[in-house]
This record gives sequence, C-alpha cells and structure tokens, in this order.
Amino acid sequence: MVPEPAVDTREVYSLLDDEHARRILIETYEETRSASALCEACDASEATVYRRLERLQQQKLVESVQEIDPNEGPRRGVRRTPRSRLDRSDRAGFKIDVEYIDETAADRLTRLYEELSG
Repeated sequence: MVPEPAVDTREVYSLLDDEHARRILIETYEETRSASALCEACDASEATVYRRLERLQQQKLVESVQEIDPNEGPRRGVRRTPRSRLDRSDRAGFKIDVEYIDETAADRLTRLYEELSG
C-alpha cells in the first residue's frame, strides 16, 4: 500500500494561483508577520486572510508561531515553513519551490533551539 502524500498538489497549485495566498507567501518569506499586517499587505479582509492562512497551513507552506519581542512582549504571527522556499527569479516575479522534508521531533527541537539562541 502506497502512503498518501502529506499535501494535495492540486491544492498547492490552486493556492499559488491565488493572488492573496501568493502575497502571504511573499510577505512571510523573510520575517514573521501578524495577521493584521498581512491584511494590510494583501489589501484584504481578515476573513479572507484567515481563510488563505488555513489553506496554506494545511499544505504546510506557512506555520503559526509565537515570538517574544523585547519591546512589545509575546506576539503571535505567521511565517513560512522551512520546507517552502521563494526565490526571486527576475524582476517580473518569483519562483516558488516547495520541498517537503520529513522532520522528526528531535529535528524540530534542534531547529527551535537554534532559532531561539541565534
């Protein structure tokens, strides 16, 4: 029996065809962004952004995180997963490569430690 893939490739293609989902991927590429910041960047309602975030999270392209800002304290946000990579291919747009990596609990803990200490 062949195991089912963790993601639905048709859904990923559908998301990449969606303007708001692409903007969310671009906005979360370099830094964690709050939902309100994504609403502003996408020029979309909260409901629209949250629907796209849910679909992106289901396909493991973004993840919710909680960070501690030294000036503002704890804050929730969204960032791209280490599995998704966005490359500027030219001035006209972006090339999105999605690589799904099986990550063990130990790998996640190591990554978390490195992010917090780095």
